[in-house]
Amino acid sequence: MSNNEVYPKNHDEVDFEFLGTVPGEPYTIQTNIYGNGVTHIGREQRFHLWFDPTESFHNYSLLWTTNHTVFFVDNIPIWEFSKLEEIGAQYPSKQMSLYATIWDASRWATDGGRYRVDYQYQPFTATYANFIVKRCSSYSFSMTISQDLCTSVFNISNPSQLTEKQQEALKWVQLNHRVYSYCTDIGRYPDMTEIPECAAERAEATNQTRMDHA
Repeated sequence: MSNNEVYPKNHDEVDFEFLGTVPGEPYTIQTNIYGNGVTHIGREQRFHLWFDPTESFHNYSLLWTTNHTVFFVDNIPIWEFSKLEEIGAQYPSKQMSLYATIWDASRWATDGGRYRVDYQYQPFTATYANFIVKRCSSYSFSMTISQDLCTSVFNISNPSQLTEKQQEALKWVQLNHRVYSYCTDIGRYPDMTEIPECAAERAEATNQTRMDHA
């Protein structure tokens, strides 16, 4: 989702991206969040899927509310980003449009650009089924999302928070399938003041690195 055409200098964006795979390795899915034109911080997380997404259809869902954004794969939450503007973390808050695209990210998407797109296999296609888009009842995002939608698509009765079972599933994905987090990428973000929401995770990762080298 994006509003770049309407707000070219302070746009919001929320992305699901398939980055492909190295033969024999799991497929990687990436999530991005940009808020209010802060494009130099992608807030990216990457995950190795626990299945082959080319063998059958799977459900990829996005819940975007006033308070948080949650990415789901087959109703399993893989990342939750909460609104934390009080500490300086920009949050997407303006109306967005929905796009589905295929683009060449060979320079970085697969193993740092080692494996580039092989155009002998073109044309490349993507097929969608059971495509559902629902919105809040007003531009103010008043949290009146259809309860039927929340139950059927997200398996959640209260869109403002995850259930205890979903929180456990989220921890499972983060611990076992996440392979990259912008929070721990010191090379890209050496200045912690740029990503204030990452202070706790950065500290934990730094301590773990010290223990591993002890």
